[in-house]
Amino acid sequence: MRSTGGATQRSPHPLGRRSVVAGLGAGAAAVLAGCARGDSTAVKPGTISLANDNATWDRGYVEAGHELRKLTGYALRPLSNPNPTSYRQVTQISLQTTKATDMIKWASGYFLKSLARTGELSDLSSMWKAYERKGWISAHARDAMSYRGSVYGIPLYESYYVLFYNTAVFRKHGLRAPGTWEELLHNAEVLKKGGVIPFVATQAGNWPAYEWFQELVSKVDPAFYAELIAGKASYTDPQAKKALQIWQDFMRKGWMTAADFDQNNGPAALKAGRVGMFLHGSWQSQGIAATGMKPGVDFDAFVMPPVDASTRRSVITESGVLAVPRKAVSHDAAMANAANWLDPGVQKVWTDFLQDSSANPLSRPGNPVIAGLKDRALKERWTLLPRYGESGPPNLIQGNTDDLGSFMTRASSPDATLRSMAGRAAKEWAAWERDES
Repeated sequence: MRSTGGATQRSPHPLGRRSVVAGLGAGAAAVLAGCARGDSTAVKPGTISLANDNATWDRGYVEAGHELRKLTGYALRPLSNPNPTSYRQVTQISLQTTKATDMIKWASGYFLKSLARTGELSDLSSMWKAYERKGWISAHARDAMSYRGSVYGIPLYESYYVLFYNTAVFRKHGLRAPGTWEELLHNAEVLKKGGVIPFVATQAGNWPAYEWFQELVSKVDPAFYAELIAGKASYTDPQAKKALQIWQDFMRKGWMTAADFDQNNGPAALKAGRVGMFLHGSWQSQGIAATGMKPGVDFDAFVMPPVDASTRRSVITESGVLAVPRKAVSHDAAMANAANWLDPGVQKVWTDFLQDSSANPLSRPGNPVIAGLKDRALKERWTLLPRYGESGPPNLIQGNTDDLGSFMTRASSPDATLRSMAGRAAKEWAAWERDES
């Protein structure tokens, strides 16, 4: 996972306007003091600052910024804070100062909604409409970027949750990418008999615990998953129970890695043939390619088929966000860059760096594996579903993720896990609605 929709674990929730000062740690306060003095956000002609928490993407931001400069006159100057907790705290408090960074990277869904509640983000609704007129954005993404009807974020990328596999391992065992649930189970059985762990599954780092939950629930019933994350269905409903029963069965059969498996080792394990399939965001293609494996040659990917063949195909999607603080130092320039972020020329450079796909449906990924998946999703009109991690009040997601982690370590039964999640859902959705009134 990428930090704030990225590669590291989030804190339970973004802090609100009143709590952020009290919760600010000494380290974060020191960094903020520097920002307040303008050390990092000072205007530099021809650039705008972009606060983010993933320094490994700095080169990509700079390269995409070169393309933006051709359109707007302003390049991107990434300011990376690799400590996720410090990054969140500093960003949220700095929004209230007159030295706010020009743009910020953030998570979508309820994390963005929580930040928009403070009133410190710029309304990008007219920008969104312009993108829609050009066909550069899909309507399904709007809700995850909005709060109370107004848009506050532009999608940074669009990833699918897929199962990566080593093509040589599949050939060795006479397997192919499964088109049905039965074929997926067959692949797992063959790999297990051949001494290969079929699936990567872990709760190490906390957030990965919900990857298999969102995947299995959505493949049991995508419509139910949509209702569940909207607070309109119960975690104790039959569809959720079926998903956890499947999950438990996979673990009992030894089809999954140990719950403490380090997901950072997933690409290497896939290359070595120690694991057969790696469920993760399509952005992991970059990490797998970094091992020397070539996309479309040494590794490929597929989206998990539905449990019932009559069910419409669906895919879990993820997108980070670019937002513009209301008090950005170079506000007009930041708005201009946000308005051109989804330009196909900018997106080609950006997605070629990421080895992933763009939120612009007209921008074709350079990675053949990801391009093939996106083409199929558009052609077959797959149902696009938001990732669980951004799909509810942050306290609800964090608590339920903890419950799923306990389930993965066999500390909690499927029924007990779902009852706990259901009780928390009732409480946290009620609290969110009270805050909205």
